Amino acid sequence: MRHFYLDFIFTAIALVVASWWGYSHGGLGGLITALSITAILAVMEISLSFDNAVVNASVLKHWDKFWKMIFLTVGILIAVFGMRLVFPIVIVAVTADLGMMEVVNLALYNPTEYSEKLLAHHAEISAFGGMFLLLVFLNFLFDDKDVHWFDWLEGRLARFGQVDAMSVFVALAILVLSLSWVDDAKDSVVLMAGIWGILIYLGVQVVSNMLEGDLEETEEAAEQGNAAAAGSAIMKGGIAGFLYLEVLDASFSFDGVIGAFAITNDVIIIMLGLAIGAMFVRSMTIFLVEKGTLDEFIYLEHGAHYAIGALAIIMLLSMRFEVPELVTGLIGVAFIVWALFASIKHRKLEAKTTSAE
Repeated sequence: MRHFYLDFIFTAIALVVASWWGYSHGGLGGLITALSITAILAVMEISLSFDNAVVNASVLKHWDKFWKMIFLTVGILIAVFGMRLVFPIVIVAVTADLGMMEVVNLALYNPTEYSEKLLAHHAEISAFGGMFLLLVFLNFLFDDKDVHWFDWLEGRLARFGQVDAMSVFVALAILVLSLSWVDDAKDSVVLMAGIWGILIYLGVQVVSNMLEGDLEETEEAAEQGNAAAAGSAIMKGGIAGFLYLEVLDASFSFDGVIGAFAITNDVIIIMLGLAIGAMFVRSMTIFLVEKGTLDEFIYLEHGAHYAIGALAIIMLLSMRFEVPELVTGLIGVAFIVWALFASIKHRKLEAKTTSAE
């Protein structure tokens, strides 16, 4: 429980703020409504982002204590305030051609209009986030991994991974196909949003590979006793991973923010509810790393990536069809639970084999 102490303290503070906000705008009834919606949003964010925590943990387990602390401090500020509050405001400001302060005033004093302006660009946001998450899934799927969950599928698809840019080809093909789900008037903006999602993913990979190239050089120098080179290696590896995790979290947050506006258009309540969820997801990531959960349950990372793939497709489908948030959350949870039980079954079979020998 020590991993979640700060989360419970933050939750208590957030609920107090939500109560005050609700009471100041609607009396006792407003207080009860604000509390209940904040709690619902927090639970929704945690259920939608558990797969995010697993993938985060797969990256974070290679980090040192310094970068883990950066992830829990700077990272949480970016996740809570940057993606759950500032990002939606920036989206409205850019797409509606309004100033930032105009949008802030709109969010605080005319939330209905603010919500309408944000939801009007749901297709572009879904295309951007959907493409980024789809590439995360496809690169995992096409990777020649040591451990396969569905060997009959992953073993065959690994051959396609030997073809350069196969994941990008598949992602672009799906993006073009998804254009048939949007109005003709939005074809170009949705296409550009999707391409930007692909470019951002590739950009992160380029930066990471450049840093990893320098990383190998500094590690060689470190082996020769150069302390400065050792520090440089740690720094570069941390920057690459931190950059990747922040963009990944941003893509996950798109769906949560958009879904939150289907429940309420109060931007303060949305930020508080999603912030609680984001805090727990961060702590859950650290918990998974320190407990060695991914090593113990070998298919958990697979389940998380399949959940990411499902979320990416749902985001693209949501450009045309209304997909309930309950369905989105349950699909992710279902893959995680399935992978957990498959991992337990695998461990039992291994134990039997070992004892038989």
